[in-house]
Amino acid sequence: MAQTPEHSSYDVVIVGGAMYGSSIAWFLSEHKGFDGKVLVVERDPTYEFTSTVHTNSCIRQQFSEPINIKISQFGADYVKNFRAYMGDDARVPAITLQSFGYMYLAGSEGAAKSLAATQAVQAANGAGTKHLTAAEIKAAYPFYNMDDIVAGNHNLIDEGYFDGATIFDWWKRMAREKGVQYIHNTVVAMTKNATGTKVESVTLASGEVISCGTVVNASGPRAKLTSAMAGIALAVEPRKRYTFIFDAAEPLDRDLPLTIDPVGVHMRSDGRYYMAGCPADEDPAVDPADFTADHTIWEEKVWPAIAHRVPAFERVKLINSWVGHYAYNTLDQNAIVGPHTEVENFIFANGFSGHGFQQSPAIGRGIAEFIATGAYQTLDLSPFSFARIARGEKFVEKAVI
Repeated sequence: MAQTPEHSSYDVVIVGGAMYGSSIAWFLSEHKGFDGKVLVVERDPTYEFTSTVHTNSCIRQQFSEPINIKISQFGADYVKNFRAYMGDDARVPAITLQSFGYMYLAGSEGAAKSLAATQAVQAANGAGTKHLTAAEIKAAYPFYNMDDIVAGNHNLIDEGYFDGATIFDWWKRMAREKGVQYIHNTVVAMTKNATGTKVESVTLASGEVISCGTVVNASGPRAKLTSAMAGIALAVEPRKRYTFIFDAAEPLDRDLPLTIDPVGVHMRSDGRYYMAGCPADEDPAVDPADFTADHTIWEEKVWPAIAHRVPAFERVKLINSWVGHYAYNTLDQNAIVGPHTEVENFIFANGFSGHGFQQSPAIGRGIAEFIATGAYQTLDLSPFSFARIARGEKFVEKAVI
C-alpha cells in the first residue's frame, strides 16, 4: 500500500480503511451519481488491531427498533447474494450465512415479557423470530439446562454468522479497481474554514496537506480522536470484549444457537468448535492500543456460565482467545451516522457498539447515498444522526448485547 496520495485534492477523504471505510468506499465507487476522487487513509494496513479483525461476524434481526431490523435484513440479503451485489463477477466467491439463529433467554417473568414485546415488533417487520416457552426450547435443544429460564426468543431465518473477512477483502479490492486510492498513513490534523462549518483539508503524518470536499470518520474505536481534530466532541470510546474458542469432550448433537444467557455471556457453534464471549464485569474505556487480556475471565465468568447453561460443557478445552474493542457509544450504544450539525461536510460512521459488522452493508450504502445525493435513498438512517447526540436524546434499542 502506498504512503503518498496521488493527488493534492479529493472529493472524499475516509479516515480509516477497515470494514466501514471499505464499505463506504466500495458503495461510493458503485454509485451512478458519484464520479469523484476518493482517498482512504489507513494507519495500519495489516488491520491487526482493528475491530474488523477481532469481530465474531454475526448477524441478527432480533432488535427492538424497526430501523435496526431493516438494516440487518438488508445485511442478510447482501451476504446471501454477495456475488450478485458485486456485479456477478466470477472471481467473487459465494458467502454462506449459517442460520442457526440467536437464542435470547429470559430468566424472569419481566424479561420474558420484554422478549415477547420485541418478538411482536420483529414479526411485524418481517423477521422470523418465535417466542418460545422454556419447555419448547428444551424440546428443540435438549442440551440446555432450563431450570432457571422462563422463556426465550429464537429466529432460524437469516440469523447466525458469516465470513465477513471475505466481504471486507473484496470491498477493498473492488474499490481499488474502481479508482479508490488507499494509503498507509495517518491523519494528524484537520483545518476548517473561517466560519468553522467545513473541513477544508486534512494533514497527513507524512506532511502532505490534502484538500477535501467531504471527510468521513470511519475510525472505529479511534473515532473520538478523529472527531477531535475537527473540534468535535464524540462520546465513543474503546471498550474490551473477550472471545474464547473451545472444544468440548462431549460435542453437542446439533448446532448451538448464538445463545445470550441472562448472566451476560454468549456462546455459539463455531465449525467443529464453540465460541463464547462477554465483557468484563468492570467495563471501562481503554486506550485504543490496549489489548491486554484478563485471563481470569474465562475461569471465573465464562466457563461457569456456559457449563451451567449447557452441562455438556463441564468438560471443555480452551483452544484460543483474543481481546477486541467495541467502538462504544456511551449515550445509547447505537450507531452515529451522517453529517455533523455544524461542520456540515464531516460525516460520522461511528459508535456501533458491537453491531458494526452486520450493519456495514446498509450503513455503507446509506452514507454513500448521502454523499452522492445529499439524502438517504433507501433506508432512512436519520434516527442515528449526530443531532440526537447533540441534544442528549437516546435512541433506545433494548436488544443490545
